Amino acid sequence: MKIKRVYGLLGALWIAAAGLVAHAPAASAETTLQRIQRTGEVRIGYANENPFAYTTPDGTVTGESPEIAKKIFAKLGVKKVDAVLTEWGALIPGLRAGRFDVIAAGMYVTPERCKQVAFADPQYQIPDTLLVLKGNPKNLKSYADVAKQPDTKLAVMAGTAELGYSRAAGIKDDQILQVPDTTAQLQAVRARRSDAAVGTALTMKGLAAKGGPEIEAIPNFTDDPKHIGYGALAFRPEDTDLRDAVNKELHAWLGTGDHLKTVAPFGFDKSNLPTKKTAELCGG
Repeated sequence: MKIKRVYGLLGALWIAAAGLVAHAPAASAETTLQRIQRTGEVRIGYANENPFAYTTPDGTVTGESPEIAKKIFAKLGVKKVDAVLTEWGALIPGLRAGRFDVIAAGMYVTPERCKQVAFADPQYQIPDTLLVLKGNPKNLKSYADVAKQPDTKLAVMAGTAELGYSRAAGIKDDQILQVPDTTAQLQAVRARRSDAAVGTALTMKGLAAKGGPEIEAIPNFTDDPKHIGYGALAFRPEDTDLRDAVNKELHAWLGTGDHLKTVAPFGFDKSNLPTKKTAELCGG
């Protein structure tokens, strides 16, 4: 009888303990913000696109977006910024797969991307232009000009907003040469595999400077004002606390002397300060 009472007591205690565990609040998992502040380290993903994010010959990762990331994360107590190079089209999949914690590549905020990532508010705005052979032999000054000449080829970096703009303007897929990066865009124009390449004005001007005297970025590109690009840092959808913390620091810093000094080496100035917020650009 004593043995039975002991087992009965142990069983009652086990049931009571199980009940306490069942009703105890679940231990919350560490968020990305908590982790990077605890470790002092953050991983950024980028694609080689000068001046937004790129690797210098000595291996340094720099550009407008990585430099802004370094400044903002330092304000959050995160001093070490590691960088993961990937192709442009793999940035969002890489972020969502956990290869890095934030995209710092000058990525445009678009409604389609807003369904996949949580953008901070924009850190710049910029129009597009075309990279062409010197003298612009086909007199291309807009997406429409490319569409009107079926034998014209346009080099577009895969995964960019410009791919959608091209198709919306009536440019056929057989006119579009999709390439992985801006270096391939420059090579396509120089080798005459495409008649033009399209991208941000700063990027195309940089390629023209690199490409030599036979290449130029046209100064009078005509485009829909809705196509003005607004670039921002991007986070996983569940990392809204990290996004909000970054936004708080970003709002206080953009437009300051330190911000303008940070981005000046990459061709940005007051004219590139954003005039829209992410909620508006996402369609919210």
